[in-house]
Amino acid sequence: MLFLSIITISIVTKSKDDTSQGSNMAAFVTLATNDSYARGAMVLGKSLRNHNTSRKLVALIGPQMSDPCQSALKKIYDDVRMVDVLDSGDAAHLAMMKRPDLGVTFTKLHCWTLTHYSKCVFMDADTLVLSNIDELFDREELSAAPDPGWPDCFNSGVFVFRPSMETYGKLLQYCTEHGSFDGGDQGVLNGFFGNWATADISKHLPFIYNLSSIAIYTYLPAFKHYTFDPKSKQIAGDVHEASTHPTFLLEWWTLYSSAVVPMLQDMYGDQPFHSGCVEDGSLSSHAQALQPQMSSEERKEKWEQGQADYMGMDSFDNIKRKLDTFLK
Repeated sequence: MLFLSIITISIVTKSKDDTSQGSNMAAFVTLATNDSYARGAMVLGKSLRNHNTSRKLVALIGPQMSDPCQSALKKIYDDVRMVDVLDSGDAAHLAMMKRPDLGVTFTKLHCWTLTHYSKCVFMDADTLVLSNIDELFDREELSAAPDPGWPDCFNSGVFVFRPSMETYGKLLQYCTEHGSFDGGDQGVLNGFFGNWATADISKHLPFIYNLSSIAIYTYLPAFKHYTFDPKSKQIAGDVHEASTHPTFLLEWWTLYSSAVVPMLQDMYGDQPFHSGCVEDGSLSSHAQALQPQMSSEERKEKWEQGQADYMGMDSFDNIKRKLDTFLK
């Protein structure tokens, strides 16, 4: 959700000042393999623009993406490139022959082929930016935040890297020889950059750069399982999930409905598409979806699991109000 890595490279040597010589030398990069992820990438791109990033925006997309979504992404991103390891015939294709189980992982590794840029920050398409984060480009490869479930590993949803064909080749070789301990890109990258936990603390990003309020990794379930009413600013959907991050979820949907949906409507034209938004106020009966009533025992379990609703029921103001009432 919200929600919100390095080895020595010899192929190209660039000074730290490379990223300050012009915004074209550095870029935020994301990956969207289909239309659902494309919508998340659109929100990510808009949130970066809204917080006045000075860097370029790059989107790697899959061949399954529709033309309207590709067109919308091109209005937000400076550079939209299609990647397809299954049919590309390049080194990734050869690696796929040995490890077809890592298809999506190989696609993400294409980030290292963006050698037009000296330094990049990768961000999963489900990420929402809450403030300007251009200072991340002062970090070195591979800088990332600890994973909430495995603190000795980094979370691969946000990381700083330097594009390099040499590193790309070594990553593909690592994939074919060692695979992934979790079946995805996070396992591959943590295996390859295996000294991240102990080698250099400066490459440990503060958790606020990749914050997941309930330790889940994607906005996509939120998109699939919720419906949003832009007029009433109400969300209906899975009550359990909505209770854990209502503020961030609402911010994502507000940006999506106000900036992305109108763009998609223009791109789709007369073609029907499901935006996930309603305009007739039909969600009014679900106004409590974001504020479900939990028993004291359920709230206690949430606290013990580290899932207190800090933005809602368990906010500081509410706790203080309760204490003030008790002390009186």
